[in-house]
Amino acid sequence: MITVKDLRPHPLDQVHRLIEPGPVILVTTRHRGIPNVMTNGFNMMVRHAPPLIACTIGPWDHSYQALVETGECVVSVPTADLAATVVDIGNCSGADVDKFEEFDLTAVTGEQVQAPLVAECFANIECRVADTSLVADYSLFLLEPVRAWTDPSQPRPRLFHHRGDGTFTLDGPTVDLKDRMTKWQYLT
Repeated sequence: MITVKDLRPHPLDQVHRLIEPGPVILVTTRHRGIPNVMTNGFNMMVRHAPPLIACTIGPWDHSYQALVETGECVVSVPTADLAATVVDIGNCSGADVDKFEEFDLTAVTGEQVQAPLVAECFANIECRVADTSLVADYSLFLLEPVRAWTDPSQPRPRLFHHRGDGTFTLDGPTVDLKDRMTKWQYLT
């Protein structure tokens, strides 16, 4: 029988590496007419319907002020072929660089928010800030999707996930267990 003495303690400051959030995403904003894009590795779905997304974006991020002032953004979901570019986007600030120009990204006008969609991404989700009650203590914005788009030319996107240490995991094969989802049939 295994006891806790047989296990190895894990540093609490690395717990995020054990339960990685969602895929790496890009978050776009438009502040005072200027578009920006940032890389985000701390995000998750909060609920199905109506959908709600949580993202950690703090005052250390150039996009923070834009999100606070405009109350809107676009969550763009890049595929694994953009991984190096997405990391590079995260290594610079929109305060210093026009990231759309620097990284040859195509800004697309959405329908519900002023922030641009990213044409090169598999999916783009136009969002409005739904709740800021966790921002002061946790830098956690709750975002309500108001329109979503996918690129039909990318029918089987491979997303990538940050492991918290500079390494990434790529999506692998899909396992279909829909027939076992008896309690949650409405989700299949």
